Amino acid sequence: MIPFLPLNRINAAYEPELSEAISRVAKSGWYLKGKETEKFENEFAAFCGMKHCTGVASGLDALTLIFAAYKILGKLKDGDQVIVPANTYIASIMAISKNNLIPVLVEPSEETFNINTENLTKNAKAVLSVNLYGRQAEVAKEKNLLLIEDCAQSAGIKPTGDAAAFSFYPTKNLGALGDGGAVVSNDEELNNVVRALGNYGSQKKYINDYLGCNSRLDEIQAAALSVKLRGLNEDNKKRCEIAMRYIAEIKNPDIILPQKEGNNVWHLFVIRCKNRDALQKHLFENGIETMIHYPVPPHLQKAYKGGNLLYDKLPITEKLASEVLSLPIHQAMTEEEIEKVINCLSKPLQNQKQ
Repeated sequence: MIPFLPLNRINAAYEPELSEAISRVAKSGWYLKGKETEKFENEFAAFCGMKHCTGVASGLDALTLIFAAYKILGKLKDGDQVIVPANTYIASIMAISKNNLIPVLVEPSEETFNINTENLTKNAKAVLSVNLYGRQAEVAKEKNLLLIEDCAQSAGIKPTGDAAAFSFYPTKNLGALGDGGAVVSNDEELNNVVRALGNYGSQKKYINDYLGCNSRLDEIQAAALSVKLRGLNEDNKKRCEIAMRYIAEIKNPDIILPQKEGNNVWHLFVIRCKNRDALQKHLFENGIETMIHYPVPPHLQKAYKGGNLLYDKLPITEKLASEVLSLPIHQAMTEEEIEKVINCLSKPLQNQKQ
């Protein structure tokens, strides 16, 4: 079986440095808010071309704290509308809802899967653009709109928004050994508020300025991320090479391949097929593991039944959810695995009816 994402193989490429970093932290006796986190924050800010970075506990926390900070700074208030693509992972929308803001769901482009900027409403105060599957969304920054960039799946691409949120969940291109995330920006005031909010609302010990939470990147994750950050560009280059081979060599009229244009670190390689479930079964029977990102759009989830969302009909979003299929793509793939995926997808499918 060709695994979808063998994290043990991916992390093995960083040994012995990865184990040495973990051991160093374990022996140090200092596990939170220490030198390892400060070092990674500085490295990652520079890597992103930004002045500031604050490590947090997850990608969801990164987004949630950005919106919370903008409310404290007076740039957003309860009930303000935030434009967000309807076909994103639900965490993007949850971050808006958790701050008593109104998600305005808009349809994506069928070609890029990213937000269709022709559908933006003038009533919104902010846009949350999502770099879905690793492709950077092209959203022009407008004077009167905050632009927050969800970079959970696009580590390696420089953000262009007012603030950006990253996830370091283990499956990401820059993956930790557990949960982790970060907020990056060029706004010192925003960064200071985000950092305080993630530390119980405190900038000075036992002095709490805000109703914050506990959301901090720990020292072990920071140390591991520093090790893996050094190889991120090369890892992304390998992913891109595999993606270009898939696009050039997979020949099947029943499959729609993703576009190769645009800034893309190929976190996922997502194809479309009308008989998606039959195709997934066919691939599994031939020893290829795949995944669906995502089978149920957020507006159809029980969590948002009767929820505070604004949207018209979303036929494109619902169509994509029924057709998308993610193929294995990662820097540890062997030549044999790549060729098997290409060959299997280039053969006519049998018994495609669902």
